[in-house]
Amino acid sequence: MNPIRRWLEDAETPPDTRHVDTCDGLRAMAILLVGWFHIWQQSWLYPGLTVFGRSISLDPLVRSGYIWVDMMILISGFCLYLPWARLRRTHGTRPAALEFYARRFVRIHPSYLLTIAVMFAVALATHAYADAGHMARDLLSHLTYTHTFFYDAYYATNLGGALWTLAVEMQFYLIFPLLARAFLRVPLTTFAAMTGIALAFRGFVGANIEDVSMYFNQLPAYLDTFALGMAAAEIHVAFAKRRPNALSRIACTLCSVAMLVLLWQVVRRQASSPSVEGIRLGQMSNRLSMGMLGGALLVFSANAGLVLRRILGNPVTRFLSSVSMQFYIWHQTLAVWILQARLVPSAYENPNYDGDLLWQQRYTLVCFAAAIALAALLTYGFERPVARRLGALARRRRARP
Repeated sequence: MNPIRRWLEDAETPPDTRHVDTCDGLRAMAILLVGWFHIWQQSWLYPGLTVFGRSISLDPLVRSGYIWVDMMILISGFCLYLPWARLRRTHGTRPAALEFYARRFVRIHPSYLLTIAVMFAVALATHAYADAGHMARDLLSHLTYTHTFFYDAYYATNLGGALWTLAVEMQFYLIFPLLARAFLRVPLTTFAAMTGIALAFRGFVGANIEDVSMYFNQLPAYLDTFALGMAAAEIHVAFAKRRPNALSRIACTLCSVAMLVLLWQVVRRQASSPSVEGIRLGQMSNRLSMGMLGGALLVFSANAGLVLRRILGNPVTRFLSSVSMQFYIWHQTLAVWILQARLVPSAYENPNYDGDLLWQQRYTLVCFAAAIALAALLTYGFERPVARRLGALARRRRARP
């Protein structure tokens, strides 16, 4: 088929409201940028590109890679609320709260427990805990998803620095069924309330607390990000009611590119933060912009032209999206272990600080390859088989008279 004709015919196909394939690409982009930041913290490789003889530094993108956690949380809100957003069009049955909790538990908790078991065993074997009190707080708070409330279990944990986001997610899951019902009935009021709470919380923390380290990543500080994801799901489903055309596809493609350009500006602004405290304050001040632009990008890209949708939604991005949770959980710890074990050889004692470029490049590639390989192994060898098994047990239990 002629490519132009295929593109024009595809332009009339309504977007999917069950699996938004472009969401896979945006999740993969976010998770890889977060991973790049954590690996960069060990390698100190400052990346760049040369285009038509002009050098382009990617340092701002990597230096502020942590900010893409906001995109991951935004996508979580989008995907969680998407089934509810469809109810406005289909008038189906609202998902039961217990069923929602069961699905989330089966999806996350087994892998989470496996991670804690492995990392706790390593911590004991290496005598990482200085006292029994820290060990008990670290373990018990992680088992209850409350480790973000304790400084030594958050910043001095031996169970994986990336697990704090799962605590925030689990805390949000507890209230999500109530928020989803409210969003379905009074979307503008619920959105305004969630956004207002987040802005008030971040504003109070920024203005009145000298050290915001224990506050800037708590759940109330992310409520507007979740709300923007839920609003994006609502808008996407509303868009799906209309039959698109070539003009709307082109317009959404151009808007998607514009959102990426604006996100780059946010990234550059965040990368210029002068201190650790400035970084945290910058995250709070940039969070609304990141969420609004990211939410718009979710909607526009899902309704964009065929080329952009294939760039974001393809077998590679679907694979990376499918293993994203395991990649996120393990990549930072793997990077540290690979560095400590000196698995990538170098003539220098400290090749990252001494600027051994060849080592930095090899180390970065090894870390990404190891993290993706382990993520695939755990996703398809543990996470999904366990989820299927637990899901089957739950269905049999519900089927009993």
